[in-house]
Amino acid sequence: MAQNPFGDDVPRSWVAEWPDTDFSISAIKFGEIQSGGPPKDGIPSIDKPQFTHIDSVKTIPGTEPVITLTIGGETKVYPLRILTWHEIVNDRIAGVPVAVTYCPLCNAGIVFDARLGDAELTFGTTGKLRNSDLVMYDRQTETWWQQFSGEGIVGQLTGQVLKMLPSRMEAFDLAKARHPDAQVLVAKSTFSRPYGSNPYVGYDTSVRPFLYAGDLPEDINPMMRVVVVDGTAWTLPYLKKRERVTADDLVLSWSAGQNSALDTRYIYKGRDVGNVTVQRKTDSGLKDEIYHVTFAFVFHAFHPEGTLFKD
Repeated sequence: MAQNPFGDDVPRSWVAEWPDTDFSISAIKFGEIQSGGPPKDGIPSIDKPQFTHIDSVKTIPGTEPVITLTIGGETKVYPLRILTWHEIVNDRIAGVPVAVTYCPLCNAGIVFDARLGDAELTFGTTGKLRNSDLVMYDRQTETWWQQFSGEGIVGQLTGQVLKMLPSRMEAFDLAKARHPDAQVLVAKSTFSRPYGSNPYVGYDTSVRPFLYAGDLPEDINPMMRVVVVDGTAWTLPYLKKRERVTADDLVLSWSAGQNSALDTRYIYKGRDVGNVTVQRKTDSGLKDEIYHVTFAFVFHAFHPEGTLFKD
């Protein structure tokens, strides 16, 4: 049997599947990474997205969640009914290459600027998880990236951090009201996925997270939704009770009318978890801030010393 060039800590199956990944460089322990089930690209990214004008969309219920992204006056809407089955959309908006990502097991919808220095990256799914969070890879160097933090964790670009871009996870009706000229991602017939259905039925009301081996937070349901901004989080019940919270120059708001994408078999029947906006006060007014609506266990895993506000 050929010797493993990276040592016994790196599974031979990884070396065989990922011949272009430099496993001699990493920022994490390999034992923290586990298989999510599918192989490399087993969850196919969307690399040539197709769109239609928002007025022509008749199949998305108004309370279903979408990710709304605006750059340079151009707005695109990415429905979770599609992202759930693909997790990554490689796209371009107002000339900016972006990666629109969604990790169902963390409920984390994050948009990245796909430029890194002079390089323009495109991303796919590794089929692996760390802290139950999507591990992506770029097709240029096959570096592995942590979706929740945007950090390169294994390979040539380890230690590099992708720039996150402000976006909103909101109900489709809210996106339509704010951006009546937006373009909406549509499903291509070539993929044959049951769009609109949820393969993780009951996940966000389960006792503990799926495919997670780390420590759980104390004194809080690990599956409780929290709003994360940098190293601080607020539980959704805390925000829902107040509807509006001001923290220094941040303004967080909650309003009803968005289905959970991780509750019932069909997303449009999911219970109402509400809409969250996070904005920062500036001299020119309120500006959308980067935030994540995720679970308490995810916040604990990536921000173990972070501050959590809860009732």
